[in-house]
Amino acid sequence: MSVLIPPFLKQGDTVLLIATARARSKETVEPAITILEGWGLKVVPGPHVFKVHHQFAGTDKQRASDLQWAINHPSARAVIFTGGGYGTMRVIDAVNFKFLKKIPKWFVGYSDATAVHSRLHKLGVASVHGTMAFQFTKNAEATESLRHLLFGMPQEYVCEKHRLNRPGDASAPVVGGNLSLLYALSGSVDDIDTRGKILFIEDLDEQLYHIDRMMLQLKRSGKLSHLKGMIVGGMSDMKDNAVPYGKNAEEIIFDAVKEYAYPVCFNFPAGHIERNLALYLGAKAQLAVTKKGAYFQPSVNVSGKKNKAGL
Repeated sequence: MSVLIPPFLKQGDTVLLIATARARSKETVEPAITILEGWGLKVVPGPHVFKVHHQFAGTDKQRASDLQWAINHPSARAVIFTGGGYGTMRVIDAVNFKFLKKIPKWFVGYSDATAVHSRLHKLGVASVHGTMAFQFTKNAEATESLRHLLFGMPQEYVCEKHRLNRPGDASAPVVGGNLSLLYALSGSVDDIDTRGKILFIEDLDEQLYHIDRMMLQLKRSGKLSHLKGMIVGGMSDMKDNAVPYGKNAEEIIFDAVKEYAYPVCFNFPAGHIERNLALYLGAKAQLAVTKKGAYFQPSVNVSGKKNKAGL
């Protein structure tokens, strides 16, 4: 299936802010508005973006309404989630995404936004896994990497070597996101197709045995056997029982893919970490893993030229 690449941003374009999960205050999002306006963009918050209903950013109906409003907006070129948490799966089936096939726009977020990324993957529209509005001031490099991708500027990432890395090269579309969300979406209409893809995963605050359970689910459902490559981002703040599990998250993941031959990059700078660098989902990228480290080009136009890092 061909993938629609939304138009890259230019000064004067409109960007929308919405919340489909946890509530975020206006005060935590205002710095992002200032930064986006500094990029020459017009920022329009969603009608209910700062509503609060228990832990959520408004009721299910309000959050679904804002997501539909963003999809249908005739002139906006990007939609940035204010934050993650939990709640997107509660509203996504109340929304019609088909308008994006006519006028695609960039959706930006991670964590709970994986539900939207997966729906866009099924629809055939590229998106951006990257920092969200409430975190724009957390890490300048992460925010700048998002600007580069939204404006179509070249970007290349070099990762330090990791003892579990598996060398190799891959040129393929990137899919994935938060491991827990991919696990939760399995068997649903938003279950992603990983065949011939580079799978990106990351997670936060999970029991180690549950990481094993989720990886085994991916393996048993055939999602790990036909990959072109794998990228493992931050596996942050993992939990263990009183009797240790015996492996850390990276070792559990390696164990799930050790029988395959495709390249694997660990400790990639993306996910629930401050240095959450942006990458395109659904679009083709280049991955090169060697004994010295790893190189990744999150580009919608992979040239095939030798990487500048010399890896």
